[in-house]
Amino acid sequence: MIHNEVLSAVKRIEIKTSKIIDSIMGGEYHAVFKGNGMEFADVRKYFEGDDIRLIDWNVTARAGEPFIKRNIEERELIVILMVDVSASGDFGTKKQFKSEMIAELTALLAFSAIKNNDRVGLLLFSDKIEKYIPPKKGKKSILALIREIVYFKPTSGKTDIAQALAHINKIQKKKAVIFCISDFFCERNFEKLLSVTAKRHDFIAVSVDDPRETELANVGLLQIYDAESGERVLVDTGSKRFREFYKTRQLSKKENLAKLFFSKKIDNISLSTVSGYIEPLIKFFHNREKRR
Repeated sequence: MIHNEVLSAVKRIEIKTSKIIDSIMGGEYHAVFKGNGMEFADVRKYFEGDDIRLIDWNVTARAGEPFIKRNIEERELIVILMVDVSASGDFGTKKQFKSEMIAELTALLAFSAIKNNDRVGLLLFSDKIEKYIPPKKGKKSILALIREIVYFKPTSGKTDIAQALAHINKIQKKKAVIFCISDFFCERNFEKLLSVTAKRHDFIAVSVDDPRETELANVGLLQIYDAESGERVLVDTGSKRFREFYKTRQLSKKENLAKLFFSKKIDNISLSTVSGYIEPLIKFFHNREKRR
């Protein structure tokens, strides 16, 4: 039985994200994720990456350069929310835990999707597939998804993104919009499986971190606990050399991750528990709309 505090938490998230959608987000999601219509509207110039099946050959012949058809009738999309529920999400030093931000962001994307008449599914993963809910439509199904994110207790604290990608590649045959929301703390290489997923689907990586995961405060001797491995290490944060070494290593990991997404032509939304998710998300939608 779901406790009253969980229901209250779900309601708070619903109210907060609904306000954001109504007052700030507006039609941002709708403008970007339109689906493939059938009713002809007009034409525009062809850009690299556009579906060549939409090329209007008559206009192309007259103009001397490729143009594609734009349509206005919309078809529902399939949206899959891949959410990392590993133990590293239970970390936050100022405004909120990463897991709390992830829950709000997931709700925001889910409510935006149903307002667009899309079907939304949920995949919760650690180093195993914790739970999968097939794509469905309607507010009732979205509230059920949010309850899962708030209430769910993973059976493992570790992370294996490769396994989550392999599962999606296996079960999701139709093209989908996939938001993978994680801190991407994963020891296992997932590049090959990511390539497969990115080719089949519209894959969007949403990385969530906390500033203290990159830059240690000077607090003297500190026992660092790895929530995923359970390892405890005593370090001297009073050492400037150690703090710089730690920061350089963490920034290198971030840079390598960004390079990986760029090489696969994958959109990456980088979020911090300090600055929030609204502005980065709006920036992502604006940049994506420009490329349409």
